[in-house]
Amino acid sequence: MPVILRWLVRLVSIAIALSVAAIAVVWWIAGRSIPEYDANWQVDGLTGPVEIVRNTSAIPHIFGETDEDVFYGLGFAHAQDRLWQMLMVRRTVQGRLSELFGRPTVQIDDLMRRLDLYGHARRSVEALEPRTISELQAYSDGVNAWIRLVGSEALGRGAPELFLFEPEIAPWRPADSVAVSFAMALQLANHHEEEVLRARAALALDDPERLADLLPDAPGTGATELADYASLFDAPLPRYAQSVSPPRHPLHPNYLGRGRSGASNIFAATPERSAAGGALLANDPHLELTAPSPWYLARLELSTGGVIGGTIPGMPMVVAGRSETLAWGITNAYLDDMDLHVEELNPDNPQEYRTPEGWAPFATRRSIIEIADETPITITLRNTENGPVIPGTHYDIATVTPPGHVMSLSWTALTDENTSIQTGMRLMRAQTIEEAFAAGEDFVAPAQNLMVASADGRIGMQVIGHIPWRMTGHQTQARMPSPGWEPDNRWQGITQYFANPTFIDPEGGVLGNTNNKSVDRDFPLHISFDWGDTQRITRLTRLMRDRQVHTRDSFIEAQLDAVSAAARNILPLVARDLWFTGETAPAGTPERRRQRALELLADWDGEMNEHLPEPLIYASWMRHLQQRLIRDEIGPLADEFWQLEPVFIERVFRDVNGAAVWCDVGPSTATETCTGIARLALDDALQELSEAYGGDLESWRWGAAHEAHHDHPVLGDTRLFSWIVNIRQPTSGGDFTLQRGATLGDGPTPYANIHAAGYRGVYDFADPESSVFIISTGQSGHPLSRHYDDLGELWRRGEYVPMTLDPDLARAGNLGITTLTPR
Repeated sequence: MPVILRWLVRLVSIAIALSVAAIAVVWWIAGRSIPEYDANWQVDGLTGPVEIVRNTSAIPHIFGETDEDVFYGLGFAHAQDRLWQMLMVRRTVQGRLSELFGRPTVQIDDLMRRLDLYGHARRSVEALEPRTISELQAYSDGVNAWIRLVGSEALGRGAPELFLFEPEIAPWRPADSVAVSFAMALQLANHHEEEVLRARAALALDDPERLADLLPDAPGTGATELADYASLFDAPLPRYAQSVSPPRHPLHPNYLGRGRSGASNIFAATPERSAAGGALLANDPHLELTAPSPWYLARLELSTGGVIGGTIPGMPMVVAGRSETLAWGITNAYLDDMDLHVEELNPDNPQEYRTPEGWAPFATRRSIIEIADETPITITLRNTENGPVIPGTHYDIATVTPPGHVMSLSWTALTDENTSIQTGMRLMRAQTIEEAFAAGEDFVAPAQNLMVASADGRIGMQVIGHIPWRMTGHQTQARMPSPGWEPDNRWQGITQYFANPTFIDPEGGVLGNTNNKSVDRDFPLHISFDWGDTQRITRLTRLMRDRQVHTRDSFIEAQLDAVSAAARNILPLVARDLWFTGETAPAGTPERRRQRALELLADWDGEMNEHLPEPLIYASWMRHLQQRLIRDEIGPLADEFWQLEPVFIERVFRDVNGAAVWCDVGPSTATETCTGIARLALDDALQELSEAYGGDLESWRWGAAHEAHHDHPVLGDTRLFSWIVNIRQPTSGGDFTLQRGATLGDGPTPYANIHAAGYRGVYDFADPESSVFIISTGQSGHPLSRHYDDLGELWRRGEYVPMTLDPDLARAGNLGITTLTPR
């Protein structure tokens, strides 16, 4: 026995030693791809030396003799820190993910091929100015210089993910940077999904008037009466349509679905409203949370002066930031730049579709999708005069497509002259608000609100992006898919840039936008019927009005404000007949638990603070309440409405135009009241939370449920790597707070924070060097780097790092200086 025991100990020891050795080897190999920031390299393609000075947060400050050399340096820095991220975006737009990941990404590749985003990107390069093309080429040369060094110097393939997936790395080209802008456009697009959902809801509801409750317009002048969707077609359409689209892969540009197509806050004040006498501007664009963040901080020293702020790896520009003379930021404008068209097939020849002039053949071509470890598939791409045909398996289009028809998509981005990337290149050199707004004329899609503050004290906002020119007689006003053969439903081109809304030097001295309704113009000159916000703007307006003058710190407070205007608006309506009306109930009973929850909510001020139980009780209550109100009316379609719609709840409990009818459960013989439904929904919520967090209400914490999920799009779902690559943080805020943390809504973690401000910047021209910024993770995309998540903890706590255009400050205490010299 002792002999056996000794051998067992030896074998176990050997196994442990081998395991430790294997882990050490893997760790060492993976660590080879962490770039050395203090290095000197000789590279091809430069006209002079370039310095990349990384400060203590690993933010590169790039200096060169020419602008092209500076963009070369940015390409080099982006590739050093975010090569895998860049390659994945390029592959996504190219429709070539399945070559690496197999069957799970075929759906994405299919969509990208049909939209032909990379083809449009490649052809759009020819529409750019020679200077822009030269700068894109210089940036590409910088990316490729790092890729060559990775190979020649054995630097670990450039990213640890490339050890698991071993594609050949094709050189970066100017078209690839344009393609990144297309990927961002699709990520921020939302109107196609809204059209499908509105059509599905119209089919599901017995009373068409109730559609205005379920999908309410933003406050203000409403739309004129629309045609009933089913009446537009002779073929029958299903009333209750189950979702037919497969679950989306995390690499899908619209992975999070409708309602998560981009949200942001931006606000600015003139010197008259500033305590220190200089213009102020704050911006926090909201995107899907990922690891690493979509954002990357950088400073560029151009011939026109220094520029610093947030960049998107793959594009050579500061998307949001400041120069010595201007500060700028963006929010999604929610401009309606997409239309779905129902195309009728020729019953005698399905290769033709109906046009105003009769039957016409589809423009077709074939495309082969390579799939890892499987046989390639060939798909047939079809185009109409209105745009590409999108199969019914995308965006649940099949649920609203009559038999004998297909759906096509018109979208302003689908052009061979998409010069959007040029706006960013020109914006960095702009010296005045007028020059900044003039740069916006090149912008195509996705439409944005560009807000600018200048060192001379002026502020302004301009909607940039192409507006489709629609006909007044459009049958659905582009709110639902429309017959593509009807002339009035077809686009007549785009409007001219001067028609885009502009706001300059307001009398009140403050401008702000939270994706809210910005203008109220009649169709077809409207901007949109579907806006990204009806709640946050009320809170921002109050915060801006509460102070006569503002400071950098008051703007920071507004960015980090976690008070929910939605909670303050609808909670008193829902709970008014439940507060202080219940009889005393024994301890441990559901009635007593309900009373305690109502007591907590009665004393709550609406702050979605991570340390409080009230936000969690409120969020769960409203989630279950909305489902109880709609499930009996729209059946399976209720699965699309897990995310709270506050205006719907408000309409129901105020009985706007008879909306209280939603409280009555149709199949039951009794007549239910809104108070009764609210009580049942509260019990649903408390039961859910008790099972998840225990029976002590006071011990519940919003932050425990509202964790920020910064997930790696590829390795985040794997058991082996998820604990290394994913970042989890408890957070404050919610769906309708300025410190926005949009919740998932469904699944095992319905209150997880999955969509938030990946970048925050606050700029003060009274003291420009006091301006601050932050991103949601870290600069590095390498999970083993200490800069993978170092900025993320500051972001979670609402802290920032200073941003300077002083070269000496950038060099002081730097982490390292990378010097590039011409070979």
